[in-house]
Amino acid sequence: MRRHQLTAALAGGALLALGGTVTAHHSYAMFDPDNPIELVGVVKEFKFGSPHTFIILQVKDADGSVTSWSLEGLSATALVREGWSSKAISPGDELKFTIAPLRSGAPGGAWSTNKIKLPDGRPLVIAP
Repeated sequence: MRRHQLTAALAGGALLALGGTVTAHHSYAMFDPDNPIELVGVVKEFKFGSPHTFIILQVKDADGSVTSWSLEGLSATALVREGWSSKAISPGDELKFTIAPLRSGAPGGAWSTNKIKLPDGRPLVIAP
């Protein structure tokens, strides 16, 4: 019995060590999740790759000018597990995002799949 407990403890420790390695490629400290902002814009590009996906969103400012926002998401592999593909979002799609903005104030931030809506407020649902 003691041997099984030791084996389970070692296996659990190995999984924890490997899990930290997978997510250690960079910190999310550059994003400010405590002060989310909402953006409404038109997708210019959906970069479906590794290590992260990116959405380039064209957002119309109050003065009528347009700012390109670079929004970082999960890896393509993680999105595929949620039913996404490279065709899930297309250039020209109008979407509403709630993002964790960059702390620097530059036009960028982090997006997540559960914080995207259609212009009418309905959640974006990706069909597998």
